[in-house]
Amino acid sequence: MLALPFYAEELGASATVLGLILSVYAAAQFVFAPVWGRLSDRVGRRPVLLISVAGMGLSLLWLGLAESLLGIFAARAAGGIFAANIGVASAYIADVTEAEERTRWMGVLGACFGVGFVLGPAIAGLLQPFGESIMPGRAASLPVVFAAGLAAVNLIWAFFSLDEPEQRAAPDSNDSASRLTLLRDPEIRRLCGAWLLFSLGVTQLEATFAFFMIDRFAYDMQGVAWIFVGMAILMGGVQGGGMKGLAGRFGEQKLVVAGAFLCGISFAGIPLVGTIPVLLAVLALSAVARALVQPSMMGLISTAGTDSNRGLVMGTFQSCGSLARVFGPAFAGLLFDREIAMPFLFAALLFFVVAVISRRLPARALAAPAAPVAL
Repeated sequence: MLALPFYAEELGASATVLGLILSVYAAAQFVFAPVWGRLSDRVGRRPVLLISVAGMGLSLLWLGLAESLLGIFAARAAGGIFAANIGVASAYIADVTEAEERTRWMGVLGACFGVGFVLGPAIAGLLQPFGESIMPGRAASLPVVFAAGLAAVNLIWAFFSLDEPEQRAAPDSNDSASRLTLLRDPEIRRLCGAWLLFSLGVTQLEATFAFFMIDRFAYDMQGVAWIFVGMAILMGGVQGGGMKGLAGRFGEQKLVVAGAFLCGISFAGIPLVGTIPVLLAVLALSAVARALVQPSMMGLISTAGTDSNRGLVMGTFQSCGSLARVFGPAFAGLLFDREIAMPFLFAALLFFVVAVISRRLPARALAAPAAPVAL
């Protein structure tokens, strides 16, 4: 959330405190992602999605009205509980798509996030000039309150448009699967481990980039917002328009290796550049690289489980990313306060490790080349 660093800074938060705020959100996601996933296996995807969207809207309203750092911590913890529904959304897509189409539609899901990352920072930047007049003394919280309103709209739309997937299989009543038992499967364990390390690297940028731009280039919220807009457009374009062809030609495993390697190169270059144009080029490379990794891993993990435990598998996969966000932001804040370049160099090292271990991921292409399908 772009506004959060500026909002937290208004209340006296340092980079380390901001990292802890991000961590408590991720900790709640880590705990509840498999819970929501398993619940959706039992009672259905639709009710779980509706409940979690409603809770997310209320938590955003709470965050926007918080008047202390303690209030921000509590609201973000609640937000993390209800935002742990990405695995359920991914399982919904897997339920209604054939295996050969899944990576493409996982890419579309990523593109939807990309659209959100475009509109979110843009809206935050556009609202900034009106913040003080609408919410005196709390200008940075206006985008958060606006986001709560969008969540309410999303809830209404989901209520009338989402149907329960017909392909969802009922879980076996004797199935005692848990996160730990799933991780005994070497394929699931390798995918989840790679996702954990990759997410840990990404958090180094997410937690410190706003402070990096403030310290290095004296940027304000609006300036940082438009950089995020550009990155999100690139990521959304790749994920929404190119993943089917790329996955069909190269296979998900190769895309993960290439994307992780390019992420390592780009993140290592971020603290070394001294001008905005060069920085934008490096960030563009990182956005394209990240767009290759996420849907490819999600496509692979969506075929690793069974119809009856897909929600739990996707929730466990998501929880590994959430676990990275429990410790990653706090660690990034500590590294940043010690030396501005350290979070980015640490992330680069993690990405290179992911590139190496991803060579042992299942090498298969789920999205065979086919005629384009209009969205």
